[in-house]
Amino acid sequence: MPLVSTKEMFKKAYAGGYAIGAFNVNNMEIVQGITEAAKEEKAPIILQVSAGARKYANHTYLMKLVEAAIIETNLPICLHLDHGDSFELCKSCIDGGFTSVMIDGSHLSFKDNIELTRKVVEYAHPRNVMVEGELGKLAGVEDEVKVSAENALYTDPSEVEEFVTKTGVDSLAIAIGTSHGAYKFKGEAKLRFDILEEVERRLPSFPIVLHGSSSVMPEYVEIINKFGGQMSGAKGVPEELLRKAAAKAVCKINIDSDLRLAMTAMIRKNLAEDPANFDPRKYLTPAREAIKQVVRHKLVHVLGCNGKA
Repeated sequence: MPLVSTKEMFKKAYAGGYAIGAFNVNNMEIVQGITEAAKEEKAPIILQVSAGARKYANHTYLMKLVEAAIIETNLPICLHLDHGDSFELCKSCIDGGFTSVMIDGSHLSFKDNIELTRKVVEYAHPRNVMVEGELGKLAGVEDEVKVSAENALYTDPSEVEEFVTKTGVDSLAIAIGTSHGAYKFKGEAKLRFDILEEVERRLPSFPIVLHGSSSVMPEYVEIINKFGGQMSGAKGVPEELLRKAAAKAVCKINIDSDLRLAMTAMIRKNLAEDPANFDPRKYLTPAREAIKQVVRHKLVHVLGCNGKA
């Protein structure tokens, strides 16, 4: 089975009241953990790569890892560029075999965001590649994306129709209260479902995307803190809110920090308990298994896409 686009994935997700998990990948163990979980749960998935991950792992290596995952699982898998910040980066990924790209012009003016996004769409669509745009700014940090709480902006629903019409994007990332990284919310995280519902009213049957949707699973934060970490107070988005969003117009939910936390926690634990260990296989195997269990949990209890492959 070749790589697939998000077009049919999102159509089925919207109609079925579930969301597709978009999991960030950086190396072999992360790809294996995600795809093994998806195979067991018979779930469609999006493997997404940030500009930083692509630079770290090399485009060719990443492509071959994803090809191997398809051979091993025979699942519908989409390969997506996360937070592309330029036309040139999006073009390179499209030419290199990605089936979906995000162009993030949220740091630009509304007019310039439309112009940049439309340029990417005009290049992508003739090549059967889907494009995700973004309106609004999420607080937090993810690779080169850094937005302070003061500069975060909710999506303005009055802009979405014009943006989608003038750009031709296939999905839209909106800001309703999620955040990148293990963000320290002031109190419990709250999602602006009034914004989501207004966007859904203005864009009926249109796929909406949530970034920054890790829940910062406390069991892994506890392990990291136990073995020398400093993450007390880190919080994410409550999973029941994400499941509620998935039942509405949200067709894609991005998850990265939970994978990083699970992997790092198990590596820290293994090395602390066995300081003489210098075999990467011995500390990466439990790390890979932790990623697998996190993804299985998300597929079933947050996204609701298990059994939908």
